[in-house]
Amino acid sequence: MADTVMKRTQYHTLGLSPNQCGSSLVQSIDAPLPLVWSILRRFDNPQAYKQFVKSCTLSVGDGGIGSVREVMVVSGMPAATSMERLDRLDDDLHVMMVSFIGGDHKLVNYRSTTSLHEIGSEEEGNGGRTVVVESYVVDVPAGISKEDTFRIKRD
Repeated sequence: MADTVMKRTQYHTLGLSPNQCGSSLVQSIDAPLPLVWSILRRFDNPQAYKQFVKSCTLSVGDGGIGSVREVMVVSGMPAATSMERLDRLDDDLHVMMVSFIGGDHKLVNYRSTTSLHEIGSEEEGNGGRTVVVESYVVDVPAGISKEDTFRIKRD
């Protein structure tokens, strides 16, 4: 078990160069890992778990590694579209890695990693809980501070 956790977390420890910034979000979900993974692993349906996604269309592939999706985001966000490529999908380790390859946003060289970790299980009588760790790394655009780059990501 500890070895599996180490394999998953290694994907979140990418070294940052001086012109990059990154962050992580950790959240706990009151649902068993297999259920959560069945939703999150669907590269063609991010709107099932990301509230800011209006729609998604696959432009390349069938949802497996190398597939490309065009994501339309809800109004009020700093972008309307994003082109994203699925770089890694590991059903054994519950890890997904995605890169932004286009769109009308200001994020350059953006890469995100999502991993799932089970805490408790239905067999233990607590129904199963899942911790979702999502991290990202992005280049800081010339003339913009790291703090402003974080705001671009959040807004």
